[in-house]
Amino acid sequence: MYEFKMPSLGADMVEGTLTSWNVEVGDAIERGEIICEVETNKGDIDVEVWESGVVEELRVEPGQKIPVGEVIAVLDKGEEIAEEEEKKEETREREEKEKEKSEKPTKAPRDPADLRVPEGVVASPAARRRAAELGVELQGLQGTGLQGAVTVADVERAHQPTQEVSQEVAEEVAKEPPKPRISPVARRLAEREGVDLAEVLGSGPRGAIRREDVEKALAEREPSEGREPEKDEPEAMAAMREAIAAAMARSKSEIPHYYLHETVPMHRATEWLRDYNADRPAGERLLMGVLFIKAVALACREIPEMNGVFEDGQFEPREGINPGFAISLRRGGVIPPAIHDADKKALPELMDHLRDLTRRVRRGKLRSSEVTDATITITSLGERGVEAVYGVIYPPQVAIVGFGKVTDRFWADDELVSTRPAMTMTLSADHRVSDGIAGARFLSLISDLLQRPEKL
Repeated sequence: MYEFKMPSLGADMVEGTLTSWNVEVGDAIERGEIICEVETNKGDIDVEVWESGVVEELRVEPGQKIPVGEVIAVLDKGEEIAEEEEKKEETREREEKEKEKSEKPTKAPRDPADLRVPEGVVASPAARRRAAELGVELQGLQGTGLQGAVTVADVERAHQPTQEVSQEVAEEVAKEPPKPRISPVARRLAEREGVDLAEVLGSGPRGAIRREDVEKALAEREPSEGREPEKDEPEAMAAMREAIAAAMARSKSEIPHYYLHETVPMHRATEWLRDYNADRPAGERLLMGVLFIKAVALACREIPEMNGVFEDGQFEPREGINPGFAISLRRGGVIPPAIHDADKKALPELMDHLRDLTRRVRRGKLRSSEVTDATITITSLGERGVEAVYGVIYPPQVAIVGFGKVTDRFWADDELVSTRPAMTMTLSADHRVSDGIAGARFLSLISDLLQRPEKL
């Protein structure tokens, strides 16, 4: 059994309100699927489950407020079910292999002893097996093999007439292709969000529609489609402001910040970005922020002290590099959802991911892992005209990187003074985990990467 508890969806969260269940008792769910929706001071969060199993019990009703850590559901981890499924899979694979063997052209046996004679009929072993599978009587069949032996092809030809259907039926079948399977979670998500499943392309086995397929369809919607793009109730905004204030007050009182900044030449990055976007449609162009995300993620590989959390009195470095990118809400407030494994994503993939996150942040539809998994935060205020931003670390993280506006500045190079695009980059870091030397190396790595954008 696995007890699923109300997760903490932020350092300041003490309780949440269950909005809806995405599962029912008896549903089989896999690790990473959305089990429920919870309302917090950051908005409505889709909560993922981290164990696979079968839902045995749902202990709370929608509308209830639940403290962090309270059991809200019980799952049967399904060891017996898993074993049974594994056996079925093994049986299926074995049958498919046997079928493949039987469908290969039958070779004449080298030795007449390889042929069996059941009641006067000479047949190969493969033909006998195939006849048993198809329910074909061997008596009376005309064999085409060695010494008149019945082959697999002979058996299947004999079975063919029983498989024939009328021309009208065949035409109707051709007009109506089989409907793809739809997972229960995908179906409920589609119903809740108003997604037409007939227009969703399934990526599962035999075209099965999964949760990810419905989410992709949602991400491709225009912002005006579906639900309201953003909750703008005064109460919700007040709660968010209160949560931000609590987290920042805790940060400044508990975390010994140190601050560094560096001026980064940006002429190569701006030229590369301009050339990259020149011949591409708007939907395929990159923003400068994507270069910032990738550069920070790659620098975290080299300076692991910046990628992790400080909890229970010690630093815990994280293997996955999941920068949280601060996204502003139209009515005020900021949410920095995690971009998982950003160091492994290509720039176009990061751009697509950022667009999707921005849409969902402003619709209040983040997933719990996106709220809790960030390992470092990135804030970029250059588009707002700010030249430098010194961020406050979001606990339990240990660093935040800020990017300001790219502006033309005087630059000395080989005793020549000229104007070049440049930007102020800042670092706020936790002195319990790193020092100024590590921070300086970190900023230097990011700067070097931004001056070689083609390598990102």
